[in-house]
Amino acid sequence: MALFLSTYINRVDKKGRVSFPASFRAALMGQPVTDQAFQGVVLFRSNTHDALEGFSMSRMEELSQRIDNFDMFSPEQDDMATAIFAESVALSIDGDGRIILPQDLLDFAGITEQAAFVGMGPKFQIWE
Repeated sequence: MALFLSTYINRVDKKGRVSFPASFRAALMGQPVTDQAFQGVVLFRSNTHDALEGFSMSRMEELSQRIDNFDMFSPEQDDMATAIFAESVALSIDGDGRIILPQDLLDFAGITEQAAFVGMGPKFQIWE
């Protein structure tokens, strides 16, 4: 599992491009083969903060397996799946080590000129 550590503040350009921290990229490189084919991260709006939450694809797959423990047609399963997957965005890391943050996510988190990447072990957050 990728472990995201430390805090980094990077500039966001007018197109929403931001350098994804090198140590975060290195953590992703240690993922299983299925993740290496993707070379990116998954972001979604935080349910508790004005920030974005980020995971590796393998972590998203693990969350999916946990949701499978609920009855497939139960309200609990629907609520969990909607909260986690409905607005998640898979973002590739380009050759320069950047991701492009979609405008709706930038707006949600209030990110304009700088983004703070906060490592939180198996996940990370992105703040203004």
